[in-house]
Amino acid sequence: MPQGFAELLMYVAPPRIEQAQEQWLSRVLDILGVERLDAQALDLKALWLSPHLLLTQTCGYPLMTALRGQVQVVGRPVYQLPHSADGNHCSLLVAREEDPRQALVEFRGSHGLLNSRDSNSGMNLFRHALAPFQQHGKFFADVTLTGGHRASLAAIKAGDGDLAAIDSVTFDYLTGDASEEVAGVKVIARTANGPCLPYITRLGADADAIREAMNQALNELPDVAHVLAISEVLPASEADYQVLLDYQQQAVSHGLPML
Repeated sequence: MPQGFAELLMYVAPPRIEQAQEQWLSRVLDILGVERLDAQALDLKALWLSPHLLLTQTCGYPLMTALRGQVQVVGRPVYQLPHSADGNHCSLLVAREEDPRQALVEFRGSHGLLNSRDSNSGMNLFRHALAPFQQHGKFFADVTLTGGHRASLAAIKAGDGDLAAIDSVTFDYLTGDASEEVAGVKVIARTANGPCLPYITRLGADADAIREAMNQALNELPDVAHVLAISEVLPASEADYQVLLDYQQQAVSHGLPML
């Protein structure tokens, strides 16, 4: 039996989401007849670039920077969520509920929170949204890297930062479960849309067969599809993610090359 790494690590909260992704992935592997290799020793980049990669999900921004031409896009999910449609999502710019500021420009000179500098939803879309309001090449007075969207939410609530960009799928998943993680924050604005996080495989793998297995598994597991709020996996390519580099260039043109 062929073997490969298969991990879906981008959305792991609430717990039922992680459980549903595991059920989906298990059925995909059964359909493809592939034995799952243990990936616990691999960090994300090692997983993405492994010659034994069968299936995982990455972020669109590193796809077009660190991974470009080194992996193959399998497809992108269509989420049936409040801030997602037609294979696109956005980021929600959030602040503490009691913060009196209501417009993005009012946060100029404040403390920004980024999950990481190579994140599309946590940095690239954020930068694009704030670029028109920059002054002297800066928007924030201070920026802290939190390591993740949920950590950014926690930091906002704790008063350790003023404004953060939260992936809308993460936010909607948490909101759908009435999670305490989103209680006490408010949405100031939403960013431009971007294509949802791509599923990828190694170069040379049969991406069409993998995508077909993913959609077959969704059809066979309607309860799982409902929990994940994924109706299908669309065909996709690097070309679909060029818009993220366009957003980067637009921010540079506005005078904000970095947050």
